[in-house]
Amino acid sequence: MGLFDKTNCDICGEKIGLLGSRKVDDGTMCSKCTKQLSPFTTDRRKTTLAEIREHLAYREANKAEVAAFKATRVLGGGTKVIIDEGAGKFIVTSANNWQNDNPDVIGMGQIISCNTGVRETRTEIMRQNKDGKMVSHIPRQYSIECDFYVTIHVNSPFFSEIEFKLNNVKVDETSRAYRDFTRQMEDIRQALTQPRTTSQATAQPQVEQVAAPAAGPINCLHCGAKAATSAGKFCEFCGGAMRE
Repeated sequence: MGLFDKTNCDICGEKIGLLGSRKVDDGTMCSKCTKQLSPFTTDRRKTTLAEIREHLAYREANKAEVAAFKATRVLGGGTKVIIDEGAGKFIVTSANNWQNDNPDVIGMGQIISCNTGVRETRTEIMRQNKDGKMVSHIPRQYSIECDFYVTIHVNSPFFSEIEFKLNNVKVDETSRAYRDFTRQMEDIRQALTQPRTTSQATAQPQVEQVAAPAAGPINCLHCGAKAATSAGKFCEFCGGAMRE
């Protein structure tokens, strides 16, 4: 095979150009198929073709979740956490027209933890001496600029962590923007970790009592989470219908 020969995508079968190849654990996929994966996916090179196909099936089913998603609360700025409080689900997106972007719809029950943090960049402030050279102050002085991060750990077979930055430009620690982004971080953390309501907490046991038992693990059609058994017809994480 020559250096510039085209290969076929092991997922869709289409020809792959020289710069369009994306390696996975046991094959190759094209850039078009790669773009359909969740943006929160990591370690693609260690993922098998079978796992990629399962992931793409989940992403296709997610489109119906997006269509049914009703935004009732929006938190953040450039990258936003949008919550459907009635359904107990949320998305994380930076797209203005997110309805056409197929963001992952995640059940609130899939959240393991939500952490926030400020990452500082310190830059020394120099002064000019009598010889015209830039030298340090005594003691040294620094300007401190900050980035504000939110990290959400979730129970999903396709990704385990969602990390994003709230600010688009660095923020001085003495500015009003610093206080604004600190508040945004805390609002997001509280919204995603607040206790479930009584109706949400009791809904799943009621479903499990009337569901007919069946053997073997199954996957949720909506969020992709895998249950230990197929005893319940609805996902314990997002409330969506399960599939074998």
